[in-house]
Amino acid sequence: MNYKKITVAGSGVLGSQIAYQTAFKGFDVSVYDINDEALERAKERISALKPRYQADLGATEEEVDAAYRRLSFYSDLSAAVADADLVIEAVPEVVPIKTDFYQALGQAAPEKTVFVTNSSTLLPSQFAEATGRPEKFLALHFANTIWKNNTAEVMKHPGTDQGVFDEVIAFAKAIGMVPLPLYKEQPGYILNSLLVPFLDAAQMLLVKEVADVESIDKTWMIATGSPQGPFAILDVVGIRTAYNITLAKAKATGRPEFEKLAELLKTEYIDKGKLGIETGQGFYTYPDPSFMKPDFLKP
Repeated sequence: MNYKKITVAGSGVLGSQIAYQTAFKGFDVSVYDINDEALERAKERISALKPRYQADLGATEEEVDAAYRRLSFYSDLSAAVADADLVIEAVPEVVPIKTDFYQALGQAAPEKTVFVTNSSTLLPSQFAEATGRPEKFLALHFANTIWKNNTAEVMKHPGTDQGVFDEVIAFAKAIGMVPLPLYKEQPGYILNSLLVPFLDAAQMLLVKEVADVESIDKTWMIATGSPQGPFAILDVVGIRTAYNITLAKAKATGRPEFEKLAELLKTEYIDKGKLGIETGQGFYTYPDPSFMKPDFLKP
């Protein structure tokens, strides 16, 4: 595995985590986003990860600062990928946005560069031709809070070169992940094949007015011993991501319940700036959400 220069394209919640984790493990990382305003938000997100690495991993102040210094930030795609060995794409879960991005990336990146998508719901074969290098393209999917939930699902499409697949598995190990190889394309990979139906079921209970957010989460936490319920998980994932996925399902299926849920997420959360943990408010209010309070699960 000869990867040394890594570019992370998209600096949202998970993109910022991927960039910082990769830098923390010693790689030089270029962070790309569409404008300087997005990059300023990314710098704030990444700076906020430093104390979490110190608390959760026992990292020293010197280590977290050194990791930050390995990051560089670009709003010019050509500059961001000029010498990249690997580009990790973490742009919004919207097919036209991803397709346009890959067409531009294929023109801008050197011939040597391998592309991976962190898409949680879309398949690499949907974008393989748009990349212009389908044999050097596959999926590398991370779980949120990647320094602790350190899974890396590595999924090829039928045209992925086996050597590239093996290299990406080695890279995932090098940045502290547990690689989970998938040998066939599967919508949702392993994690989201389990998680997304669970989150959908919870959101359907809410949108049908069967129960409120806290009651749904409380039920799951008490009955299974889980430390979080589905809406606490959605706050971590980010409500904008949940909205994009729901909107795509509404368009694909025409089912009115998905349309109603998308409208609820937009008007009651996104339009009010409630995007989840990243904004301090989503289904819960942070940093002291009610589900973390000692009496939340008591009779």
